[in-house]
Amino acid sequence: MKLFWGIVLLLSASSVFAAPENQPFLRGSYQKIIAAHAGKPFIVALWSISCPHCGADLEIFARLAKKYPDFSLVLISTDTPEAEALINRTLRKYHLRATGQNDLVNIESWVFADSYLERLHFEIDAQWYGELPRTYFYDARGKARAISGVLDFKDTESWLQNNK
Repeated sequence: MKLFWGIVLLLSASSVFAAPENQPFLRGSYQKIIAAHAGKPFIVALWSISCPHCGADLEIFARLAKKYPDFSLVLISTDTPEAEALINRTLRKYHLRATGQNDLVNIESWVFADSYLERLHFEIDAQWYGELPRTYFYDARGKARAISGVLDFKDTESWLQNNK
């Protein structure tokens, strides 16, 4: 019986101290993301669990990730690290979180980890004031096109096809 409770305690402790699945988005993170994807087309999508329209974009990304498994997607949650469990649950709901055998290796996830939100907004884009969803389409030359609001599936798929 002591062995049973010892195993239960060990399993509970390991889940409490498990590493977060999202990288902390701090000052300088955006430049790191841009540098890591230099020379390749990719999409950066800013979203939040409290955003009523962000789910529509996440659904579009899930459909596109299934159809085009090689496209690179960077998701940045504007929530706080305290919402990590809900962020991950949302990403799993839309099949945008690696869960095992068919991992989505080209999707990375970040979460705002600086309480000075305006500084993060400005670092991403001086013309962005926090409206969500917000998406940036980067071509292979590093030129970005920003869109605020819900994306159109056909337009987004067309961009992917033209930027392979």
